[in-house]
Amino acid sequence: MIRHIGRLAGGGLLAATALLAVSASTLEAGAQQQVPAAPPESPAAPAQSQAPSAPAPTAAPVFPKPDPKNFTASGPSKEEINAFLNASWGYDTDRIWEVEAILKTPIEGLSKVIVYISEKNAKDNKPQPFLFWAMPDGKHIIAGEDVYPFGDKPYAAYRAEVQQRADGPYRGSADKTLELAEFADFQCPHCKDAQANMEKLIADFPKAHIVFQNYPLERIHPQAKLAAEYGACVAKLGGSNAFFQFAGATFEGQDGLNTADGAQLTLNSAVTKAGLDPAKVEACAKTPATSDEVEKSVKLAEDLNINSTPTLVVNGRQVPIAGVPYDTLKKIIEWQEKLDGIAQ
Repeated sequence: MIRHIGRLAGGGLLAATALLAVSASTLEAGAQQQVPAAPPESPAAPAQSQAPSAPAPTAAPVFPKPDPKNFTASGPSKEEINAFLNASWGYDTDRIWEVEAILKTPIEGLSKVIVYISEKNAKDNKPQPFLFWAMPDGKHIIAGEDVYPFGDKPYAAYRAEVQQRADGPYRGSADKTLELAEFADFQCPHCKDAQANMEKLIADFPKAHIVFQNYPLERIHPQAKLAAEYGACVAKLGGSNAFFQFAGATFEGQDGLNTADGAQLTLNSAVTKAGLDPAKVEACAKTPATSDEVEKSVKLAEDLNINSTPTLVVNGRQVPIAGVPYDTLKKIIEWQEKLDGIAQ
């Protein structure tokens, strides 16, 4: 048994989700998933005081000293794990970690890895354990309930996949050296909220290829696929500029998508604002070819193991962007540019 580690604390479990690129507290802001999450508890109101007190000084976190007896697996090596975590978390200069154990399991090639995580200025000064399972193929891990790519360049395979298959309307550069693929659902409130940050990315990363990929979550958004089909036809008939005018108008009138009749009116209005004929777009949207086009984009999202919207794929790296502060999002993209050797 590993020393000093009992049942995983909540922070350690939440950190598993942070492998996707952002802090656990940010992710809890609520990306849209196929099954709606339970509503969060309301935070307690802050206590009133006469005057704000000075912040208490914090000492650097102290990690438990790794025990050599807890390194029984033949792989992955501690160096490989650190390289992977650096690729995943290196954008956050305040985050620090220590590999505590790499344990052999009864399954050949499957290793149990435990890492302690903290922040340089953590208030409670208590590193949290984070557990994941390194798979026998050496290319994947299981953390929490999800499978993630693993390695010193964990996002390279997904990057190639997106470069080859993401073919939606785009803004910015035609060159895909830096590709930001937004997987979104027109009926998803978090996708609507994310558009402000998407606009900022266009200004701050003019060399990026910023592509929109339809990912309608039909089980919770009945009108989402129809909206995606209209969007596909607007792009086909009017090009990328017309599509983004349509997208902006559709997100703006998103409440109209709550009913079938309202959706038809909302989408026709958005088509008109994009400068196209609603009758022609409606006819196009009803064709099997258009349905297949949307399903092809959905299939790409599924093959990338994307399970929530909105998700931004940055050169293969998945970033759930619901509620993510723009400065954090920008840091992640700049870090990925550095990892991929892209001149900024």
